[in-house]
Amino acid sequence: MSINQLTLNQIKGLALKREFFIYYIFLTVMLLFTITLHDSGFFSLTNFMNIVRQTAPVTIMAIGLTFALAVGHIDLSIGAVVALSALVGAILLQHVGIPLAVVGALSVGLIVGLINGLLIERLQVSSLLITLGTMGVITGVARQITNLESVPIIDQTFTALFGAGELFGVPSLLIWTVVVAAIAYIVLTKLSFGRHLLAVGGSPKAALAMGIKVTRIRLYALVISSLAAALAGLLYAGRLHGARYTLGEADLLTVIAAVAIGGTSLFGGRACIIGAILGSWLMGMINNGLILSGFSTNEQMIARGVILVIAVAIGVKELKNG
Repeated sequence: MSINQLTLNQIKGLALKREFFIYYIFLTVMLLFTITLHDSGFFSLTNFMNIVRQTAPVTIMAIGLTFALAVGHIDLSIGAVVALSALVGAILLQHVGIPLAVVGALSVGLIVGLINGLLIERLQVSSLLITLGTMGVITGVARQITNLESVPIIDQTFTALFGAGELFGVPSLLIWTVVVAAIAYIVLTKLSFGRHLLAVGGSPKAALAMGIKVTRIRLYALVISSLAAALAGLLYAGRLHGARYTLGEADLLTVIAAVAIGGTSLFGGRACIIGAILGSWLMGMINNGLILSGFSTNEQMIARGVILVIAVAIGVKELKNG
């Protein structure tokens, strides 16, 4: 249908659709910082690529969390999984090759995701409470295994693959982002698994009546979320040339804000991969702009909190209207 065939109300309805919100705020924030920081190099390809590289782990985590939220679950343990997977990968890298170290790190995400999913579904307890508990356990394990010490990574091949490397001039962190985003987008929008995810999040009873294995879908969603966090841990370790128990601990609020403001419902039934990516880049752009403007870390945290409150308010309003 062409624009000429649309009525004014139809055009207005399209413009106000929830999924377009992230585009509006992204462009508005970018324009605001471009004007106020016109002499600081904010609006440049170099700075934007720097934002993409710095936010790559958060973007991967946001994509993974999108799957958990799609079925109505929240995963608070992802930040702790980042730290533990990075530490496990770095420790294994000192004794075995890259493949086994990567498998070991990703296994952390797989195991945590399975534990979260099984506890939530078997005990029928809120995912908020279960993942809050596993977050504490994983954080304690991460602190214990290295006695609060950092684990350096000197393997240049590993750091090139997961952090500082490039392929034909394209940063490896951007490549990881694109690959994971493409896979997630296909799974969520083109495969029956994605439709089942949204059906379970929208109405578990209706999904069960349709023959969808609700428990299994929810379990898979939590495993995907945790695996994405484990991969984010590897990206952090590669970019920073080492692992530390504090990796990822400050990312949870940022990730939730990115996913929520990107169009994914916090109550299940609606998910948007592209929105999650733009949401994470938006958070990175805000941090970058605030730093260039001279704002402190505390003020950056306030900004992220305000964005999350706005996103949740919009989500609650739509839930009531829906």
